[in-house]
Amino acid sequence: MKKLKLSPIVMMVVLALAAFMPMTFGFTAEALGAAVAIPIIASLLIEPGCNTKAQAFGQCGEVGEDLRNVEKEYKATQASLKDVGDQLKAHAESTQAAIKKGADMSAETKATVDKLLTTQGELNARLQAAEQALVDGAGNNGGNDAPRSMGRTVVMSDEFKASAQKLISAKGSFSVPVQNAITTTQADDADGYPVEPHRVPGVVAEPEQRLTIRDLLSWGRTTSNSIEYVRETGFTNNADVVSENPTANKPESDIAFELDSANVATIAHWIHASKQVLSDAGMLQAYIDGRLRYGLKLKEEAQLLKGSGVGLNIEGIYTQAEAYSNPGAVATNATVIDRLRIAMLQVQLAEYAADGFVLNPIDWATIELTKDDNGKYIFANPTGIAGPALWGLPVVTSQSMDQDDFLTGAFKMGAQGWDREDASVVISTEDRDNFVKNMVTILAEERVALTVYRPEAFVKGSLTIGSGGV
Repeated sequence: MKKLKLSPIVMMVVLALAAFMPMTFGFTAEALGAAVAIPIIASLLIEPGCNTKAQAFGQCGEVGEDLRNVEKEYKATQASLKDVGDQLKAHAESTQAAIKKGADMSAETKATVDKLLTTQGELNARLQAAEQALVDGAGNNGGNDAPRSMGRTVVMSDEFKASAQKLISAKGSFSVPVQNAITTTQADDADGYPVEPHRVPGVVAEPEQRLTIRDLLSWGRTTSNSIEYVRETGFTNNADVVSENPTANKPESDIAFELDSANVATIAHWIHASKQVLSDAGMLQAYIDGRLRYGLKLKEEAQLLKGSGVGLNIEGIYTQAEAYSNPGAVATNATVIDRLRIAMLQVQLAEYAADGFVLNPIDWATIELTKDDNGKYIFANPTGIAGPALWGLPVVTSQSMDQDDFLTGAFKMGAQGWDREDASVVISTEDRDNFVKNMVTILAEERVALTVYRPEAFVKGSLTIGSGGV
Protein backbone atom coordinates (compact mmCIF):
# COMPACT_ATOMS: atom_id res chain seq x y z
CA MET A 1 0.00 0.00 0.00
CA LYS A 2 1.31 3.42 -0.91
CA LYS A 3 0.91 5.72 2.03
CA LEU A 4 -0.13 9.29 1.47
CA LYS A 5 2.26 11.74 3.03
CA LEU A 6 0.41 13.83 5.60
CA SER A 7 0.85 17.56 5.72
CA PRO A 8 2.08 19.16 8.99
CA ILE A 9 -1.35 20.65 9.65
CA VAL A 10 -3.09 17.27 9.34
CA MET A 11 -0.52 15.65 11.60
CA MET A 12 -1.05 18.35 14.24
CA VAL A 13 -4.83 17.77 14.17
CA VAL A 14 -4.42 14.02 14.57
CA LEU A 15 -1.92 14.33 17.42
CA ALA A 16 -4.05 16.95 19.16
CA LEU A 17 -7.05 14.61 19.11
CA ALA A 18 -4.96 11.80 20.58
CA ALA A 19 -3.32 13.95 23.25
CA PHE A 20 -6.29 15.79 24.70
CA MET A 21 -8.93 13.04 24.93
CA PRO A 22 -10.02 12.84 28.59
CA MET A 23 -9.42 9.71 30.61
CA THR A 24 -12.45 7.60 31.45
CA PHE A 25 -12.31 5.24 34.42
CA GLY A 26 -8.51 5.56 34.22
CA PHE A 27 -8.18 4.54 30.54
CA THR A 28 -4.95 5.77 28.98
CA ALA A 29 -5.01 8.81 26.74
CA GLU A 30 -3.05 6.89 24.10
CA ALA A 31 -5.79 4.25 23.81
CA LEU A 32 -8.59 6.78 23.61
CA GLY A 33 -6.66 8.86 21.10
CA ALA A 34 -6.12 5.80 18.95
CA ALA A 35 -9.83 4.98 19.01
CA VAL A 36 -10.58 8.39 17.56
CA ALA A 37 -7.53 8.93 15.37
CA ILE A 38 -7.40 5.56 13.61
CA PRO A 39 -10.61 6.13 11.56
CA ILE A 40 -9.32 9.59 10.58
CA ILE A 41 -5.87 8.29 9.59
CA ALA A 42 -7.43 5.36 7.72
CA SER A 43 -9.54 7.72 5.66
CA LEU A 44 -6.43 9.76 4.78
CA LEU A 45 -4.19 6.83 3.88
CA ILE A 46 -6.00 5.98 0.67
CA GLU A 47 -3.76 5.16 -2.20
CA PRO A 48 -4.41 7.29 -5.28
CA GLY A 49 -5.85 5.26 -8.12
CA CYS A 50 -7.15 2.49 -5.81
CA ASN A 51 -10.79 2.50 -4.71
CA THR A 52 -11.74 2.60 -1.06
CA LYS A 53 -13.35 -0.82 -1.06
CA ALA A 54 -10.33 -2.67 -2.49
CA GLN A 55 -7.77 -0.87 -0.31
CA ALA A 56 -9.77 -1.43 2.88
CA PHE A 57 -9.83 -5.19 2.37
CA GLY A 58 -6.42 -5.66 0.81
CA GLN A 59 -7.71 -6.07 -2.71
CA CYS A 60 -6.12 -3.05 -4.36
CA GLY A 61 -5.33 -3.65 -7.98
CA GLU A 62 -7.96 -6.36 -8.41
CA VAL A 63 -10.76 -5.66 -10.84
CA GLY A 64 -14.44 -6.70 -10.49
CA GLU A 65 -14.47 -7.67 -6.80
CA ASP A 66 -17.65 -9.43 -5.78
CA LEU A 67 -19.93 -6.98 -3.96
CA ARG A 68 -21.25 -9.83 -1.86
CA ASN A 69 -17.82 -10.30 -0.30
CA VAL A 70 -17.91 -6.66 0.81
CA GLU A 71 -21.36 -7.12 2.31
CA LYS A 72 -20.16 -10.22 4.15
CA GLU A 73 -17.14 -8.36 5.52
CA TYR A 74 -19.40 -5.43 6.52
CA LYS A 75 -21.68 -7.69 8.55
CA ALA A 76 -18.71 -9.45 10.18
CA THR A 77 -17.18 -6.11 11.17
CA GLN A 78 -20.50 -4.99 12.65
CA ALA A 79 -20.66 -8.17 14.74
CA SER A 80 -17.08 -7.66 15.97
CA LEU A 81 -17.83 -4.06 16.92
CA LYS A 82 -20.84 -5.18 18.90
CA ASP A 83 -18.77 -7.79 20.73
CA VAL A 84 -16.09 -5.21 21.61
CA GLY A 85 -18.74 -2.75 22.73
CA ASP A 86 -20.33 -5.37 24.99
CA GLN A 87 -16.96 -6.14 26.58
CA LEU A 88 -16.26 -2.44 27.18
CA LYS A 89 -19.70 -2.03 28.73
CA ALA A 90 -19.07 -4.99 31.05
CA HIS A 91 -15.70 -3.60 32.16
CA ALA A 92 -17.25 -0.16 32.70
CA GLU A 93 -20.02 -1.59 34.88
CA SER A 94 -17.61 -3.70 36.96
CA THR A 95 -15.22 -0.74 37.36
CA GLN A 96 -18.05 1.54 38.44
CA ALA A 97 -19.13 -1.00 41.05
CA ALA A 98 -15.53 -1.27 42.31
CA ILE A 99 -15.15 2.50 42.55
CA LYS A 100 -18.35 2.73 44.62
CA LYS A 101 -16.76 0.26 47.06
CA GLY A 102 -13.62 2.40 47.24
CA ALA A 103 -11.37 0.16 45.12
CA ASP A 104 -9.19 1.30 42.19
CA MET A 105 -9.07 -0.16 38.70
CA SER A 106 -6.44 -2.90 38.42
CA ALA A 107 -3.52 -2.63 36.02
CA GLU A 108 -4.73 -5.77 34.22
CA THR A 109 -8.17 -4.23 33.66
CA LYS A 110 -6.60 -1.02 32.35
CA ALA A 111 -4.48 -2.94 29.86
CA THR A 112 -7.48 -4.95 28.68
CA VAL A 113 -9.57 -1.82 28.21
CA ASP A 114 -6.75 -0.07 26.33
CA LYS A 115 -6.50 -3.01 23.95
CA LEU A 116 -10.26 -3.09 23.42
CA LEU A 117 -10.34 0.64 22.61
CA THR A 118 -7.55 0.19 20.07
CA THR A 119 -9.39 -2.74 18.48
CA GLN A 120 -12.59 -0.69 18.40
CA GLY A 121 -10.80 2.09 16.49
CA GLU A 122 -9.47 -0.37 13.92
CA LEU A 123 -12.89 -1.94 13.44
CA ASN A 124 -14.49 1.48 13.02
CA ALA A 125 -12.01 2.25 10.23
CA ARG A 126 -12.85 -1.02 8.47
CA LEU A 127 -16.57 -0.42 8.89
CA GLN A 128 -16.34 3.03 7.31
CA ALA A 129 -14.38 1.62 4.37
CA ALA A 130 -16.95 -1.15 3.92
CA GLU A 131 -19.83 1.32 3.99
CA GLN A 132 -18.14 3.44 1.33
CA ALA A 133 -17.51 0.35 -0.78
CA LEU A 134 -21.18 -0.63 -0.60
CA VAL A 135 -22.24 2.87 -1.58
CA ASP A 136 -19.85 2.83 -4.53
CA GLY A 137 -21.14 -0.56 -5.63
CA ALA A 138 -24.83 0.45 -5.36
CA GLY A 139 -24.22 3.73 -7.16
CA ASN A 140 -22.68 1.85 -10.05
CA ASN A 141 -25.71 -0.45 -10.40
CA GLY A 142 -23.86 -3.31 -8.72
CA GLY A 143 -20.84 -2.95 -10.96
CA ASN A 144 -22.85 -2.33 -14.11
CA ASP A 145 -21.70 1.01 -15.47
CA ALA A 146 -23.59 0.77 -18.75
CA PRO A 147 -24.74 4.19 -19.98
CA ARG A 148 -28.45 5.11 -19.53
CA SER A 149 -30.71 6.69 -22.10
CA MET A 150 -32.11 10.16 -21.48
CA GLY A 151 -35.56 8.79 -20.66
CA ARG A 152 -34.21 6.23 -18.19
CA THR A 153 -32.07 8.86 -16.54
CA VAL A 154 -35.21 10.93 -15.93
CA VAL A 155 -37.41 8.16 -14.53
CA MET A 156 -34.60 6.82 -12.31
CA SER A 157 -33.86 10.23 -10.79
CA ASP A 158 -34.82 11.05 -7.20
CA GLU A 159 -36.65 14.17 -8.37
CA PHE A 160 -38.99 12.14 -10.57
CA LYS A 161 -39.69 9.57 -7.85
CA ALA A 162 -40.54 12.33 -5.37
CA SER A 163 -42.91 14.06 -7.80
CA ALA A 164 -44.54 11.06 -9.46
CA GLN A 165 -47.42 10.82 -6.99
CA LYS A 166 -48.14 14.53 -7.35
CA LEU A 167 -48.26 14.14 -11.13
CA ILE A 168 -50.71 11.25 -10.81
CA SER A 169 -53.04 13.17 -8.48
CA ALA A 170 -53.10 16.28 -10.68
CA LYS A 171 -56.49 15.18 -11.95
CA GLY A 172 -59.27 12.86 -10.91
CA SER A 173 -61.35 12.68 -7.75
CA PHE A 174 -60.06 13.28 -4.25
CA SER A 175 -61.48 13.86 -0.79
CA VAL A 176 -61.96 17.37 0.54
CA PRO A 177 -58.93 18.50 2.61
CA VAL A 178 -59.56 20.75 5.60
CA GLN A 179 -57.11 23.61 5.95
CA ASN A 180 -56.54 26.01 8.81
CA ALA A 181 -56.52 29.48 7.30
CA ILE A 182 -58.24 31.63 4.72
CA THR A 183 -56.40 34.01 2.41
CA THR A 184 -57.58 36.38 -0.27
CA THR A 185 -56.25 38.62 -3.00
CA GLN A 186 -57.53 41.87 -4.42
CA ALA A 187 -56.81 43.85 -7.57
CA ASP A 188 -53.79 46.15 -7.49
CA ASP A 189 -54.33 49.79 -6.54
CA ALA A 190 -53.21 52.81 -8.57
CA ASP A 191 -49.57 52.40 -7.49
CA GLY A 192 -49.45 48.79 -8.60
CA TYR A 193 -49.27 47.28 -5.12
CA PRO A 194 -51.82 44.78 -3.80
CA VAL A 195 -54.37 46.21 -1.38
CA GLU A 196 -54.88 44.20 1.80
CA PRO A 197 -58.66 44.02 2.48
CA HIS A 198 -60.17 44.11 5.94
CA ARG A 199 -61.39 40.61 6.69
CA VAL A 200 -64.32 40.11 9.06
CA PRO A 201 -63.62 36.95 11.10
CA GLY A 202 -65.60 33.85 10.12
CA VAL A 203 -68.32 33.49 7.50
CA VAL A 204 -71.75 35.06 7.92
CA ALA A 205 -74.01 32.05 7.39
CA GLU A 206 -77.60 31.76 6.37
CA PRO A 207 -79.81 30.65 9.28
CA GLU A 208 -80.08 26.89 9.55
CA GLN A 209 -83.32 25.03 10.07
CA ARG A 210 -83.42 22.83 13.13
CA LEU A 211 -83.36 19.18 12.10
CA THR A 212 -85.24 16.78 14.32
CA ILE A 213 -87.24 14.18 12.36
CA ARG A 214 -84.21 11.88 12.07
CA ASP A 215 -83.77 11.97 15.84
CA LEU A 216 -87.27 10.62 16.38
CA LEU A 217 -86.60 7.42 14.43
CA SER A 218 -84.62 4.28 15.06
CA TRP A 219 -81.86 3.86 12.46
CA GLY A 220 -80.14 0.85 10.95
CA ARG A 221 -77.66 0.19 8.14
CA THR A 222 -78.18 -1.68 4.89
CA THR A 223 -75.95 -2.82 2.04
CA SER A 224 -78.79 -3.28 -0.45
CA ASN A 225 -80.65 -0.88 -2.72
CA SER A 226 -84.07 -1.85 -1.33
CA ILE A 227 -85.64 -3.02 1.92
CA GLU A 228 -88.30 -5.76 1.89
CA TYR A 229 -90.41 -6.40 4.96
CA VAL A 230 -93.67 -7.99 6.08
CA ARG A 231 -95.85 -5.57 8.02
CA GLU A 232 -99.05 -5.91 9.99
CA THR A 233 -101.94 -3.93 8.58
CA GLY A 234 -104.60 -4.84 11.14
CA PHE A 235 -105.43 -6.91 14.20
CA THR A 236 -108.86 -8.10 15.27
CA ASN A 237 -108.75 -9.58 18.76
CA ASN A 238 -111.62 -11.98 19.44
CA ALA A 239 -110.04 -13.79 22.37
CA ASP A 240 -112.71 -14.86 24.90
CA VAL A 241 -113.36 -17.22 27.78
CA VAL A 242 -114.48 -20.68 26.71
CA SER A 243 -115.72 -23.75 28.56
CA GLU A 244 -113.71 -26.88 29.08
CA ASN A 245 -115.71 -28.74 26.43
CA PRO A 246 -117.15 -26.01 24.20
CA THR A 247 -120.01 -26.96 21.91
CA ALA A 248 -119.04 -24.31 19.39
CA ASN A 249 -115.72 -23.45 17.81
CA LYS A 250 -113.34 -21.31 19.82
CA PRO A 251 -113.27 -17.66 18.74
CA GLU A 252 -111.03 -16.71 15.86
CA SER A 253 -108.93 -13.55 15.78
CA ASP A 254 -107.51 -11.99 12.66
CA ILE A 255 -104.18 -10.41 11.84
CA ALA A 256 -103.63 -8.97 8.38
CA PHE A 257 -100.15 -8.81 6.81
CA GLU A 258 -98.73 -7.60 3.56
CA LEU A 259 -95.32 -7.75 1.87
CA ASP A 260 -93.94 -4.33 1.18
CA SER A 261 -90.66 -2.79 0.14
CA ALA A 262 -88.91 0.55 0.31
CA ASN A 263 -86.27 1.65 -2.16
CA VAL A 264 -83.05 3.32 -1.07
CA ALA A 265 -83.20 6.92 -2.28
CA THR A 266 -80.18 8.94 -3.34
CA ILE A 267 -80.12 12.58 -2.25
CA ALA A 268 -77.44 14.70 -3.91
CA HIS A 269 -76.50 18.19 -5.07
CA TRP A 270 -73.35 19.95 -6.29
CA ILE A 271 -71.81 23.35 -6.94
CA HIS A 272 -68.99 24.76 -9.06
CA ALA A 273 -66.05 26.47 -7.37
CA SER A 274 -62.70 27.92 -8.35
CA LYS A 275 -59.76 25.61 -7.74
CA GLN A 276 -57.67 28.54 -6.54
CA VAL A 277 -60.32 29.70 -4.06
CA LEU A 278 -60.49 26.29 -2.44
CA SER A 279 -56.71 25.97 -2.37
CA ASP A 280 -56.14 29.41 -0.86
CA ALA A 281 -59.13 29.62 1.46
CA GLY A 282 -59.26 26.62 3.75
CA MET A 283 -62.01 28.00 5.96
CA LEU A 284 -64.17 28.78 2.93
CA GLN A 285 -63.67 25.25 1.68
CA ALA A 286 -64.75 23.80 5.03
CA TYR A 287 -67.76 26.13 5.05
CA ILE A 288 -68.87 24.94 1.59
CA ASP A 289 -68.43 21.35 2.74
CA GLY A 290 -70.64 22.00 5.75
CA ARG A 291 -73.33 23.81 3.80
CA LEU A 292 -73.57 21.03 1.22
CA ARG A 293 -73.93 18.42 3.95
CA TYR A 294 -76.58 20.55 5.64
CA GLY A 295 -78.48 20.82 2.36
CA LEU A 296 -78.66 17.03 2.20
CA LYS A 297 -80.07 16.81 5.72
CA LEU A 298 -82.62 19.52 4.96
CA LYS A 299 -83.94 17.55 1.99
CA GLU A 300 -83.78 14.32 3.99
CA GLU A 301 -85.97 15.97 6.64
CA ALA A 302 -88.64 16.81 4.09
CA GLN A 303 -88.50 13.35 2.49
CA LEU A 304 -88.79 11.46 5.78
CA LEU A 305 -91.76 13.54 6.78
CA LYS A 306 -93.73 14.21 3.59
CA GLY A 307 -92.04 12.33 0.76
CA SER A 308 -94.61 11.37 -1.88
CA GLY A 309 -93.28 7.88 -2.59
CA VAL A 310 -93.72 8.55 -6.32
CA GLY A 311 -90.77 7.79 -8.59
CA LEU A 312 -87.48 8.13 -6.71
CA ASN A 313 -89.02 9.84 -3.67
CA ILE A 314 -89.17 8.31 -0.21
CA GLU A 315 -92.69 7.58 1.03
CA GLY A 316 -92.76 9.74 4.14
CA ILE A 317 -94.38 9.03 7.48
CA TYR A 318 -96.98 11.78 7.10
CA THR A 319 -97.92 10.42 3.67
CA GLN A 320 -98.66 6.95 5.10
CA ALA A 321 -100.20 8.01 8.44
CA GLU A 322 -103.85 7.46 9.31
CA ALA A 323 -106.17 10.46 9.23
CA TYR A 324 -107.40 11.99 12.48
CA SER A 325 -110.88 10.63 13.28
CA ASN A 326 -111.71 11.40 16.94
CA PRO A 327 -112.63 7.82 17.92
CA GLY A 328 -115.59 7.65 20.21
CA ALA A 329 -116.26 11.39 19.78
CA VAL A 330 -114.62 12.02 23.14
CA ALA A 331 -114.74 15.78 22.58
CA THR A 332 -117.38 17.61 20.56
CA ASN A 333 -115.84 21.10 20.68
CA ALA A 334 -112.19 20.09 20.84
CA THR A 335 -109.53 22.78 21.06
CA VAL A 336 -106.15 22.51 19.35
CA ILE A 337 -104.68 20.95 22.46
CA ASP A 338 -107.63 18.54 22.72
CA ARG A 339 -107.11 17.36 19.15
CA LEU A 340 -103.51 16.44 19.86
CA ARG A 341 -104.56 14.42 22.89
CA ILE A 342 -107.26 12.62 20.89
CA ALA A 343 -104.67 11.77 18.22
CA MET A 344 -102.59 10.14 20.95
CA LEU A 345 -105.64 8.05 21.83
CA GLN A 346 -106.05 7.00 18.22
CA VAL A 347 -102.45 5.73 18.17
CA GLN A 348 -103.01 3.83 21.39
CA LEU A 349 -106.07 2.08 19.94
CA ALA A 350 -103.77 0.77 17.19
CA GLU A 351 -101.80 -1.08 19.92
CA TYR A 352 -98.93 1.43 19.96
CA ALA A 353 -97.95 4.25 22.27
CA ALA A 354 -97.22 7.68 20.80
CA ASP A 355 -93.76 9.04 21.64
CA GLY A 356 -93.75 12.50 20.06
CA PHE A 357 -95.46 15.29 18.12
CA VAL A 358 -94.34 17.10 14.97
CA LEU A 359 -95.68 20.65 14.56
CA ASN A 360 -94.91 23.73 12.55
CA PRO A 361 -93.03 26.30 14.70
CA ILE A 362 -95.87 28.81 14.32
CA ASP A 363 -98.45 26.35 15.63
CA TRP A 364 -96.26 25.41 18.58
CA ALA A 365 -95.70 29.06 19.46
CA THR A 366 -99.49 29.57 19.40
CA ILE A 367 -99.96 26.68 21.83
CA GLU A 368 -97.20 27.90 24.15
CA LEU A 369 -98.79 31.36 24.27
CA THR A 370 -102.19 29.99 25.32
CA LYS A 371 -103.37 31.74 28.53
CA ASP A 372 -106.18 31.26 30.98
CA ASP A 373 -108.77 33.89 31.92
CA ASN A 374 -106.29 35.46 34.34
CA GLY A 375 -103.66 35.96 31.64
CA LYS A 376 -101.37 33.19 32.92
CA TYR A 377 -99.65 30.79 30.54
CA ILE A 378 -101.14 27.31 30.63
CA PHE A 379 -98.28 25.24 29.23
CA ALA A 380 -95.32 27.58 28.92
CA ASN A 381 -93.03 28.93 31.59
CA PRO A 382 -91.06 31.90 30.23
CA THR A 383 -88.42 31.47 32.94
CA GLY A 384 -88.13 27.69 32.63
CA ILE A 385 -85.45 25.75 30.79
CA ALA A 386 -87.40 22.56 30.05
CA GLY A 387 -87.68 21.52 26.41
CA PRO A 388 -90.95 21.71 24.46
CA ALA A 389 -93.39 19.02 25.58
CA LEU A 390 -97.14 18.43 25.49
CA TRP A 391 -99.16 15.72 27.22
CA GLY A 392 -95.88 14.27 28.46
CA LEU A 393 -94.45 13.84 24.94
CA PRO A 394 -91.63 15.82 23.29
CA VAL A 395 -92.68 18.31 20.64
CA VAL A 396 -90.56 18.53 17.49
CA THR A 397 -90.89 21.76 15.55
CA SER A 398 -89.97 21.64 11.87
CA GLN A 399 -90.66 23.94 8.96
CA SER A 400 -90.96 20.81 6.82
CA MET A 401 -94.38 20.49 8.44
CA ASP A 402 -96.97 22.83 6.92
CA GLN A 403 -98.70 25.28 9.21
CA ASP A 404 -101.94 23.95 10.73
CA ASP A 405 -100.88 20.31 10.16
CA PHE A 406 -99.70 17.90 12.84
CA LEU A 407 -98.31 14.38 13.15
CA THR A 408 -98.05 12.10 16.14
CA GLY A 409 -97.27 8.43 16.52
CA ALA A 410 -94.91 5.70 17.71
CA PHE A 411 -91.82 6.85 15.82
CA LYS A 412 -89.39 4.43 17.47
CA MET A 413 -91.56 1.32 17.09
CA GLY A 414 -93.75 2.01 14.07
CA ALA A 415 -91.02 3.03 11.61
CA GLN A 416 -87.30 2.77 10.97
CA GLY A 417 -84.76 4.69 8.92
CA TRP A 418 -81.94 3.04 6.97
CA ASP A 419 -78.55 4.47 6.01
CA ARG A 420 -77.04 2.99 2.85
CA GLU A 421 -74.27 5.59 2.44
CA ASP A 422 -73.47 8.36 4.90
CA ALA A 423 -73.32 11.93 3.68
CA SER A 424 -70.03 12.59 1.89
CA VAL A 425 -68.46 15.42 -0.08
CA VAL A 426 -66.24 14.72 -3.12
CA ILE A 427 -64.24 17.17 -5.24
CA SER A 428 -63.42 16.39 -8.86
CA THR A 429 -61.76 18.16 -11.79
CA GLU A 430 -63.20 15.66 -14.27
CA ASP A 431 -66.44 17.42 -15.09
CA ARG A 432 -66.95 19.06 -18.49
CA ASP A 433 -64.25 21.72 -19.00
CA ASN A 434 -63.19 22.05 -15.35
CA PHE A 435 -59.57 21.13 -16.07
CA VAL A 436 -58.93 23.94 -18.56
CA LYS A 437 -60.88 26.50 -16.54
CA ASN A 438 -59.27 25.71 -13.17
CA MET A 439 -62.68 24.83 -11.76
CA VAL A 440 -63.78 21.96 -9.57
CA THR A 441 -67.14 20.32 -9.02
CA ILE A 442 -68.07 19.70 -5.38
CA LEU A 443 -70.65 16.95 -4.95
CA ALA A 444 -72.49 16.05 -1.75
CA GLU A 445 -74.44 12.79 -1.67
CA GLU A 446 -76.12 10.31 0.66
CA ARG A 447 -78.42 7.26 0.34
CA VAL A 448 -81.24 6.57 2.79
CA ALA A 449 -84.46 4.58 3.05
CA LEU A 450 -87.53 4.57 5.31
CA THR A 451 -89.79 1.69 6.30
CA VAL A 452 -93.15 2.28 8.03
CA TYR A 453 -94.12 -1.01 9.63
CA ARG A 454 -97.55 0.03 10.92
CA PRO A 455 -99.23 3.03 9.28
CA GLU A 456 -101.97 2.92 11.97
CA ALA A 457 -99.28 3.77 14.51
CA PHE A 458 -99.21 7.33 13.10
CA VAL A 459 -102.00 9.89 13.01
CA LYS A 460 -102.04 13.10 10.97
CA GLY A 461 -104.55 15.86 10.77
CA SER A 462 -105.38 19.53 10.86
CA LEU A 463 -105.33 21.73 13.93
CA THR A 464 -108.20 23.79 12.61
CA ILE A 465 -111.19 23.41 14.89
CA GLY A 466 -114.26 21.90 13.19
CA SER A 467 -112.35 19.71 10.68
CA GLY A 468 -111.15 16.13 10.63
CA GLY A 469 -114.08 14.47 12.41
CA VAL A 470 -114.68 17.04 15.15
